[in-house]
Amino acid sequence: MKPKKYFFLITFLLLASYINSQENNITKIKIEGNKKLKTSYILSVLSTKKNKPLDSLKIEEDIIFLKRLPAISNVSYKVNKIKKHTYKVLFLVEENFTIIPDVNFWTTTNKQFAFKVGLYDYNFLGKNITFGGFYQNNRFNSYGILFRAPNLFSKNWGLSVNHQNWKSEEPLYFNNSFANYLYNNVSFEVLGLHQFNLKNRIDFGINFFKEEYTYLTGATAPSVPQQLKLNKTLFKFTYIFDGLNYSYQYVKGFKNVLNAQYVITENDFQNKFLIFWNDFFYFRRIWTKGNWANRIRFGLSTNENSPFAPFALDNNVNIRGVGFLVDRGTGVATLNSEYRHTIYDKGWLAVQTNIFVDAGSWRNPAGELDDFIKEENIRVYSGFGLRFISKKIYNATFRIDYGFKVYDGKSNSKGGLVFGIGQYF
Repeated sequence: MKPKKYFFLITFLLLASYINSQENNITKIKIEGNKKLKTSYILSVLSTKKNKPLDSLKIEEDIIFLKRLPAISNVSYKVNKIKKHTYKVLFLVEENFTIIPDVNFWTTTNKQFAFKVGLYDYNFLGKNITFGGFYQNNRFNSYGILFRAPNLFSKNWGLSVNHQNWKSEEPLYFNNSFANYLYNNVSFEVLGLHQFNLKNRIDFGINFFKEEYTYLTGATAPSVPQQLKLNKTLFKFTYIFDGLNYSYQYVKGFKNVLNAQYVITENDFQNKFLIFWNDFFYFRRIWTKGNWANRIRFGLSTNENSPFAPFALDNNVNIRGVGFLVDRGTGVATLNSEYRHTIYDKGWLAVQTNIFVDAGSWRNPAGELDDFIKEENIRVYSGFGLRFISKKIYNATFRIDYGFKVYDGKSNSKGGLVFGIGQYF
């Protein structure tokens, strides 16, 4: 190499070194306030790194990411100058309590006592792992166990494993009548979890399950079997765009969740079934204590003429006040909109009131797309409710809503109370 080229190379390297030395670099990152959530885990998922340039945009993204963790109720940060061009970043964490019991009591359609008890840790081992299970008795014994570790292998790769043996009495509707069946689903599921960036992630994997329907009471028909056993394989894909920002009970931004499932039935003949649904959420802060929340769902499935259609019309899923498993369809279009207003907010407790409108329509099994606009398939319910929210326990929102009928093309329901844990959406 010629001396002139050496001169320019050395000059360039010295200039680059000088410019780099003038950057505002992070020489220390400190985490305070965390107790169970491990500091090593927090540091591993931060985009802000030691010995890297100070970047306020990355810090803001880290704040949003940390607020979404079940173990954290809120987080803030401080940047302190150590000396010229060197800084310390301090993250101040407020932790949630994440070992949550799941306890429910109710009466079945036969007026028998039923209960469900479970326990879940949403910060197992202090590494943002969900682990737990439940036992349920509603005349029949059910249980389930769940392990979900979004950052098991790295910040961007994780794993979810789930096993469930579920039994419930469910009404199935056909020929303007219905029958009660014992439904049993035994499943094993493994999912890969990948987060591309702060806002985009996917879950994908496979579920092996066995379904069994056993006739109990009610109407019968030659075309509807009284006993049905099916072995199935389900391929699952979920894409989540998450642009939500949380501040305790308040949420703003929008989120979209697309679910697609491909089911293969393995019995005397091979039957393939496709189902997808998309949920779009939009949240907006209104005034100081208000929150406007919206969910729009649209879904379609393979259009079979079967009473076992996948989309259910139900109190706890889509229309508050309509009743328990009122109808089924092969297509769904629903809108849930509510205004939440905080009337009490001190210390660990917040109380909200809300007013809501739930509206939806269904495509009948083997029906047409214009089923969505037929009057007999449209339901509109409205109502009001209360929320009791713990600001220190993850997902500890006790909700009670009363929904009343505005328009219902099929049902004689006048409305009713709906209880639950967690916000409705």
